[in-house]
Amino acid sequence: MPPDTDTGIATDRRVVNTNTYSQYPTGQSPPATMSADDFSASFFKHVDSSVQQYISELGDAVAIPSVSADLPQHLPDIIKMMEWTKAYIERLGGWVHMLSNPKEKDDSGHALPPILLAEFKAAENAEEKKTVCCYAHLDVQPAAKEDGWDSDPFVLTEKDEKLYGRGSTDDKGPALSWLWVIRAHRNLNVDLPVNVKLMFEGMEESGSDGMFEAIQNLSKEGNFLNDVDFFCISDNYWLGANKPCLTYGLRGLAYFSVSVQCCEQDLHSGVLGGTVHESMVDLVQLMSSLIDSSGKILVPGIMDDVAPVTPEEEALYTGIDFDPEAYKKENKVASVSNKLMHENKEDLLMARWRYPTLSLHGIEGA
Repeated sequence: MPPDTDTGIATDRRVVNTNTYSQYPTGQSPPATMSADDFSASFFKHVDSSVQQYISELGDAVAIPSVSADLPQHLPDIIKMMEWTKAYIERLGGWVHMLSNPKEKDDSGHALPPILLAEFKAAENAEEKKTVCCYAHLDVQPAAKEDGWDSDPFVLTEKDEKLYGRGSTDDKGPALSWLWVIRAHRNLNVDLPVNVKLMFEGMEESGSDGMFEAIQNLSKEGNFLNDVDFFCISDNYWLGANKPCLTYGLRGLAYFSVSVQCCEQDLHSGVLGGTVHESMVDLVQLMSSLIDSSGKILVPGIMDDVAPVTPEEEALYTGIDFDPEAYKKENKVASVSNKLMHENKEDLLMARWRYPTLSLHGIEGA
């Protein structure tokens, strides 16, 4: 999901307009009108008949090791993944543009991949229809068999009716799903109910370098994002394996790093221990002052802006399909402590969704 800073992309501004491209693949008839029930039945029948094609195409995408954490080695793979997606969009008749990354280089001086912009306009009454922009990312985290994978992470592998492969769910599968939806409408000769824009990046797993700058510029009058009515981030989770869900809000994120220095060089604890302050001890003590073992955040004022739970809101959690026991197994907790921070479904979901949380993400030091 896009974080980061600020510049401009004036050189690309004039080409990121959304008014000129073929609305429908050449040679295809204008879309037919169909009732919602008829379309629903036809759509799911089409999806069911296309499963093997979806798996094959997802396998092609997973096979591209677009690892953003290692730009010197994998920048060509990220660009290859974007070009693969660009070609797919063009085959569907969409407008597509590779926007040069406005940040150009990361903090280490490595060139950054472009940002893919695309659009599919409704064939009829496009100006009267809403526009939704779908965000996804085409880069992945590093992966290797020696990390604990049972199979090659860059070979999509089916096991126990599940598909395993780096990026299959985060986030190449969700990104491709938007294209499959477009293709289903094309194949069924049904017009899009909205105009669809796509914004796919290649640096999400490494800080989304350049995305804030791009979004700021593209949101200006007349630019690519200026007429967008809704955004959809397709980089989220189901609650379990039984039912899809739509995430309509996020808590937001703030992250910090803390350094503690007690001397100018590494010291031998066996020789000097007990005579000088040790930064690791001080850091651990500082971290323990932020949160206790029950998960209660100890930062003063952290709850001041959190709205109290109303009976109406509390009732919303009751009917949600969520199993704490399955949650423990899914996250490999059951075989270790077999404990969660809360025992009942409602408290777990509120802790996950509506209340602040504080996590510590690692300590480095000698």
